[in-house]
Amino acid sequence: MHKTAIYPGTFDPITFGHIDVIKKALKLFDKIVVAISDGENKDYLFDAEERLEIVRNALFKDLKMNKKKIILISFKSLTTTLCKKYKSSVILRGLRAVSDFEYEFQLAGMNRKLNNNIETLFLMSDVENQIISSKFVKEIVKLNGDIKKFTTKSTIKALKEKYD
Repeated sequence: MHKTAIYPGTFDPITFGHIDVIKKALKLFDKIVVAISDGENKDYLFDAEERLEIVRNALFKDLKMNKKKIILISFKSLTTTLCKKYKSSVILRGLRAVSDFEYEFQLAGMNRKLNNNIETLFLMSDVENQIISSKFVKEIVKLNGDIKKFTTKSTIKALKEKYD
C-alpha cells in the first residue's frame, strides 16, 4: 500500500528547517505532497506561484531530490480537503520550539474534528535548523545579512532579487 502525506505550509520562503522535515518524511512515506498555502489571511513576500517556483528550484535543482516522490501544489482549501483529494490520512507539521506547539496542537485538533480519520504527525528538524524561521530569513536578507546557512542558493537568489 502506498502512503502519501500532506505537508502544508506557507514556505515564504522555504528553509533548511522545512527541507529537514521533507527529508525525514520521505523515509516514512512513499510520496509527500508539499502544499503551499495561498490563503488570503497572510501577508506574503512572494505570491503562491513564486513560492511554488522557489520550492521547486530548492528541492529539485539545488538539492536534486526525487521528483517522483514529491508533489508540489498550491492550495486555497482546507488541508483536510487535500487529504481526501490525495488519499492521505496524514498531515505533516514541523516543530521547532515549544512555542510552536500550542498553535500546532490546536490546528491538529481542528483538523481531527473536521475528519477523524486524519492524523497529524509532528517532525522536528535537525537541531542546527530548529532556530530557522522564514520570518527571520526575510529579516536578515532585508538587512543585507548572510543567509546561506538557512536556505538554498536559488532561494537566496530569489530573496535578494525581491529586496533589490
